[in-house]
Amino acid sequence: MIIDSHQHFWIFEKEKHAWIDDNMANIRRDFLPMDLEPIYNENKVGGCIAVQADQTLKENDFLLDLASKHDFIKGIIGWVDLRSERLHHDLDIYGQFPIVKGYRHVVQAEIDPLFLLRKEFLEGIGELQNRGLIYEILVFPHQLPSVLEFVRLFPHITFVLDHMGKPYIKSGYIQAWKLLMKELGKVENVHCKISGVITEADYRNWTVPDLLPYLEVALESFGTKRILYGSDWPVCLVAGNYGKVLELAKEFANELSENEQQDFYHNNAGRIYNLKN
Repeated sequence: MIIDSHQHFWIFEKEKHAWIDDNMANIRRDFLPMDLEPIYNENKVGGCIAVQADQTLKENDFLLDLASKHDFIKGIIGWVDLRSERLHHDLDIYGQFPIVKGYRHVVQAEIDPLFLLRKEFLEGIGELQNRGLIYEILVFPHQLPSVLEFVRLFPHITFVLDHMGKPYIKSGYIQAWKLLMKELGKVENVHCKISGVITEADYRNWTVPDLLPYLEVALESFGTKRILYGSDWPVCLVAGNYGKVLELAKEFANELSENEQQDFYHNNAGRIYNLKN
């Protein structure tokens, strides 16, 4: 059984989802579990981790409501303001729901190059660490130096790097990102999602051979026990479809042993997110 470690749901609102630009116009609509479930059935995907797409507490409530109605949603990565004086209160509220596995912040959108290293944010991450919650890291490659400093401060939290740090595939850059990924991979509590790859390439002209070198860097850096399959549905639809994402993953996984493939597609997600079924 495949666990999809990264996908989103939303009810489209122009202002809330302003990050969906004109090049991504085909995903300017609602995406809900009834849209995803038949795709999962077709591709033998047994469950998913639903990841926040909006930085509000209402997003957590929205995802919790969906999860209460659809068993294939196995875990939630939500959002809280990690710098807020209300953080303890908010974490107490959502701590009542074991399906909420952790949180993320859209750091890629922050102008401050040292956002991750600011005192208030670090205190918030410390509270997640104290509570045994996951923090997912969403950044661009130019932010990876701060990520490297950041993760070394918290040896007892589970970090998950989303989308392999979003390498600049369309531009063909790999070397600097590769060096940073290898250093990040030395930090044992950091894991890496093999996700969001086709949308970092040329939407219309990418090929599997174009992308495999980037996936291989993630494998070399993190090993087979710390990589996870993710689709980034429905964002992936701007550059293909679910079948193409899975085709890329399978081409990549062909070099792995049967046990390693099970880890990549299922076991690692089950362990990292403490999934019960």
